[in-house]
Amino acid sequence: MDCVNTNTVNRSIKIVPFFAVVMAGAVVAFLNQTLINVALPQIMNHLHITASTANWLSTIYMLTNGIVIPVTAYLMSRFTTRQLFLSAMGLFSAGTLICAIAPGFSVLLIGRVVQAAGAGIIFPLLTNVIFVLFPPNRRGFAMGIFGVAMNFAPAIGPTLSGWIVQNHSWRTLFFIILPIAIMDLIFASFIVKNVTETSRPKLDKLGVILSSLGFGGILYGFSTGGAKGWDSTEVLLTLAVGIISLGLFVWRQFTVDHPILEFRIFRYPVFSLTMVINIVVTMALFSGMILMPIYMQNVRGFTPFMSGLMLLPGGIVMGIMSPITGRLFDRYGAKWLAISGLAIMIVTTYALTRLKLDTTFTYVVTVYTIRSFGMSILLMPIFTAGLNDLPLALNKFGTAMVNTFRMVAGAVGTAFFVSIMTNKGLIHTKAIMAAEHITPSDKMHALLAAREGAVMGINDAFMVATYLSVLGFILAFFIRKTAPGDKLREKTVQPAKARAATNS
Repeated sequence: MDCVNTNTVNRSIKIVPFFAVVMAGAVVAFLNQTLINVALPQIMNHLHITASTANWLSTIYMLTNGIVIPVTAYLMSRFTTRQLFLSAMGLFSAGTLICAIAPGFSVLLIGRVVQAAGAGIIFPLLTNVIFVLFPPNRRGFAMGIFGVAMNFAPAIGPTLSGWIVQNHSWRTLFFIILPIAIMDLIFASFIVKNVTETSRPKLDKLGVILSSLGFGGILYGFSTGGAKGWDSTEVLLTLAVGIISLGLFVWRQFTVDHPILEFRIFRYPVFSLTMVINIVVTMALFSGMILMPIYMQNVRGFTPFMSGLMLLPGGIVMGIMSPITGRLFDRYGAKWLAISGLAIMIVTTYALTRLKLDTTFTYVVTVYTIRSFGMSILLMPIFTAGLNDLPLALNKFGTAMVNTFRMVAGAVGTAFFVSIMTNKGLIHTKAIMAAEHITPSDKMHALLAAREGAVMGINDAFMVATYLSVLGFILAFFIRKTAPGDKLREKTVQPAKARAATNS
C-alpha cells in the first residue's frame, strides 16, 4: 500500500496551512534557480574566476537535480512526507548559508550542490502531496496555486537579482533567501505531517549509478556543447556515456523488483501524450527564456535589470492566471485549454521572428507577455491531466518522470536554440559583410553587421520554436479527459518476480 486514503488525510490534518508551508518552500526554491545567472559577472570579478568557471554554478545545480529528481519516487516510498520535506528544506537552507558566506569559488560550488539536493526533492514531493490531499475535481485548482510558484518566482528572479547586484553585493541574494527558508523550515516542523504510508523498498544502487551517469552526462553534454563546440571530444564523450548509460538504465528498470523510475506508466495513453507535449512546450518555453535576454542585453545593450524587467509582466500574468486556469481545468479539462494556449504560443512566437535592431521595448514586452498568458493556460493543465491518468499509487513515478524529462528538455532546448542562433547568426553576418563589401578591418560596420546577423539568427531560432508550438498544437487535439478509476487505469504495475510468476 503506497498511499493513504484521501478522505482520511483530509480529516486528520489542516490542509490550508500544510499546503501553504510546502508552497512557500517551493517558491523560495524556484526563486533561487533564477537569481544566480544575473549575478555571475559580479561573482566573476569578486572571486577572480573566468566565465567558464563561473558557469559551473549553474551547471552543477542542474546536474545535481538530474541525480536527485529521478530517485524521488524511491525517497517518497521510503521516507515520510514530513521527513522528506524537513530534510529538503534543511539541505536547501544549509546550502544557502554556505553560498552566502563562501570565502571562495570551491565553497560556493559546494553550497550550490547542497542547495540543489534539497530543491530537487521539493517539486516532486509537493506534486505528490497535491494528488494525495486533493480529490480529482480539485487538483486543477491546487496545481494552479502551485503554478504561482512555478511561473511567477522564476520570472521575478532576474528582475530582483538585477536590481540587487547593481546596488549591493551578490551575497545579498543568498542572505535574502536564507531567513525565508529558515522560517519555512521552522513552521514546517510544526505543521507538516505525513500523508503517505511508507514501505522499505530495496534501493537499486546500480540503477542510481546508471541514472546519474545517464541523465548527468546528457545534461552536461548539452549544457556545455554550445560553449565548447559540438565537435569537442569532452562533449561527444560525455553525451556518449550519457546515452549508453541511460539506455542501460531503462533496460534495468524493466528487470528489477523496485525500479527507480517506472517506465511502464507510459502505457497510459494520456500520460504519454501529455509527456510529449510537455517536452515540446518546455523546449519552446526555453527558447524565449534564453534568446530574449541575449537579444535585450547583447544586441540592444539593455542592462540586466531592464532585461529582467522585460520578463516581469509575463511572470505576473502567469502568476495571476495559474489559479484561474486551475479552476477552468477542474471544470472543462485540459484539451481546450491546451489548444487555446498553444494557439497563442504559435502566434506570439512567430511575432518574435520579426525582431530588428530598432524593435521597440513596448513591442517586445507586449508580445512576450501575451506569450506568457498562453503558457499560463497550457502548462499546468497538461501536467495535471497526465498525472490524473495514473492510479494514485503510481503518481510518485509519474511526478519523477515528468520532472526528469522536463529538465532534460530544458537543457536540450537551451543548447538547441543557442546553436541555431549562433550558427545562423554567423552565416547571416558573413552574407551581410559580403553583400555590403565590409572588411573585418572596418570595425564599426563589421560590428553593425554582426548585430544584424545576431538578430537574424535569433529570428531563425524563434521560427524553429514556432514549428515546435505547431507540433504541440496538433498533438493537443488528441488529449481526452479521464477520471481516476477508469477500468484501464485500475491495472497495477507488478514487480518483476510477480510478473514472471504470473506468466508461468
